[in-house]
Amino acid sequence: MLKATGIYKNYGPLPVLKGVNIEISKGEIVSIAGSSGAGKSTLLHILGTLDNADRGEISIDNVNVSMLKGKKLASFRNEHIGFVFQFHHLLPEFSALENICIPAWIAARKNRDVQKRAEELLELLNLKDRGEHKPGELSGGEQQRVAVARALINNPSIVMADEPTGNLDSAHAKELHNLFIDLRNRFKQTFLIVTHNEELAQLSDRLLHMKDGKIIG
Repeated sequence: MLKATGIYKNYGPLPVLKGVNIEISKGEIVSIAGSSGAGKSTLLHILGTLDNADRGEISIDNVNVSMLKGKKLASFRNEHIGFVFQFHHLLPEFSALENICIPAWIAARKNRDVQKRAEELLELLNLKDRGEHKPGELSGGEQQRVAVARALINNPSIVMADEPTGNLDSAHAKELHNLFIDLRNRFKQTFLIVTHNEELAQLSDRLLHMKDGKIIG
């Protein structure tokens, strides 16, 4: 599903990634753990095409995304990669349903189909009665589940999550752990997760550790 080789990244004179190699298969849940400053989030952002590597190649679904630029890259990212962040980044002026629909609207999909898919996701994520509520009217756990639904709206090849439970209490964090596992089991959804949460990391199919810009195990 995803293969990256020889990923290097410097910020000024500071080397952040030092030749990272990683492969992820379809339907895998892979977590990356490590101390702050190890390069985890930088790697995730580069694999998700939100940032550029200084060197290296990345392929997703057998497409060399390192060669894509501009609108082609933005379109590929929107259709093939879903994102979940520590802070959900929902738009406060839109309802939960509308927030979920936004990536599909950007992809210019038919509104009838988008609405149907969003409603299915609301039901799947136990948010059926919350679709018309705005983010400020939802709990932290509900907001993060809306963010997960938004990540899934375009049926992405992979969902990349950066500290997805970092802003949740233990009960909601456990709920999100179980949701990821359920989505993998039902739909063979692939996940790459950067986390400090040891419980979430241990539930993954593979746990990789980063130190000083390298994957060490």
